[in-house]
Amino acid sequence: MPESNAGSPAPNSTPSATVLFREKLWPTFWIWLIAVGLAGAGILVFAPISLAAGFTAAAVLFVIMAVLLMTSTPTITVTPETLQVGRATIERRFVGDATAFRGKEATAERGVRLNGLAYLCIRGWVDPVVRVEITDPSDRTPYWLASTRHPEELLAALRE
Repeated sequence: MPESNAGSPAPNSTPSATVLFREKLWPTFWIWLIAVGLAGAGILVFAPISLAAGFTAAAVLFVIMAVLLMTSTPTITVTPETLQVGRATIERRFVGDATAFRGKEATAERGVRLNGLAYLCIRGWVDPVVRVEITDPSDRTPYWLASTRHPEELLAALRE
């Protein structure tokens, strides 16, 4: 990926104390139910050995899945100097127009209208997406597409 999309802070930028927008894309309730169900499968696998081993396996599996879900939860942060979506950070001077999509339009943006060079930070449990154009001439990435539960607030922060 181009340097402006790297997971480290953008060049010549300093951390800003002013955060205009921040959102963590936490898993929804039904994702946690799926994790509980998958962990429960540990009981079925280990119950023939012993019931205690089955419940222990289920608990360990759930803890592993919970840690993975929590550590892989991306954050969207907008400051006066940078935009960070997940592991990617770009200077705000390279951020162009931003557009929000919901429902069928969001599905089309994630599917048939998707450019293969776009940077994606999409979560299946979050329907709305925001498309942020990238104006950096040295960056081949045409835009970033990110899931967000608060697209209007993100757009307002990007327009500040």
